[in-house]
Amino acid sequence: MEQYVILQNGVKMPRIGYGTYKCTDGSDERVVRMALDAGYRMLDTAAFYGNEEYVGKAVRESGIPRKELFLTSKVWKSDLGYEKTKKSVEESLERLQTDYLDLCLIHWPKPDPESTDWKELDRGSWKALEELYHRGTVRAIGVSNFLPHHLEALMEAAEVRPMVDQLELHVGYLQEAAVQYCKSWGIQVQAWSPLGRRRVLEEPMVVEMAQKYQVSPAQFLLRFLLQQNIAVIPKASSMERMRQNLELPEFVITEEDMHLLRCLPQAGWSGEHPDLERVPV
Repeated sequence: MEQYVILQNGVKMPRIGYGTYKCTDGSDERVVRMALDAGYRMLDTAAFYGNEEYVGKAVRESGIPRKELFLTSKVWKSDLGYEKTKKSVEESLERLQTDYLDLCLIHWPKPDPESTDWKELDRGSWKALEELYHRGTVRAIGVSNFLPHHLEALMEAAEVRPMVDQLELHVGYLQEAAVQYCKSWGIQVQAWSPLGRRRVLEEPMVVEMAQKYQVSPAQFLLRFLLQQNIAVIPKASSMERMRQNLELPEFVITEEDMHLLRCLPQAGWSGEHPDLERVPV
């Protein structure tokens, strides 16, 4: 399988990246540096994660040329709107100690579920990202947690179509409608939380199928998404699991098994939804 997906504008994005959310909690840049040592060349961070300084430090200390890395960051929902978004991206660049981002996303479509002016705010943020894109400050722009109705509202006024939509996707929470909508518009889907939670990794059918294909449950769940041309950003805190997630054996899941997995009951959902208050799970 190819190492990269090609975005609408020709930018090559690694299929497998490293998700840095909470990876520096109570620590420093060591886990991020470990991910780079394990071979990851795409790092996914965000202003909200509070670890951009650590990610930047890990990149600098690694000695890996900047052009060989793919850095993603995101504008938090409290910074929606034209001016706030521009300021947020400038601050992210400063914290990461880089001149440009490879991908910049709007993190959530609404400041809160009750918001009535979210469409206007999103369009302002998107205008700011379009300007940064045309200037070369960001190589690609996109969104995160945007469902079809959020995307449609954004694209009504957009000059540049979103290139990526990062969604919570895993066996047990596949958001098929959103994925198919993105694919119909040529928007690359990227999965956050691609392994779900422990409930998904321990799902009997997942465990049984992983044994059948002679891989770990995590490797099996990642291949399930990659086989559908969905990019992934798994998290791991040990070198062994980092390498397992990145160095996937070549295997193809049968259509029958793919259908079985798609039809499993909902499991492992984070409880987060852009149009609803957080649901306890």
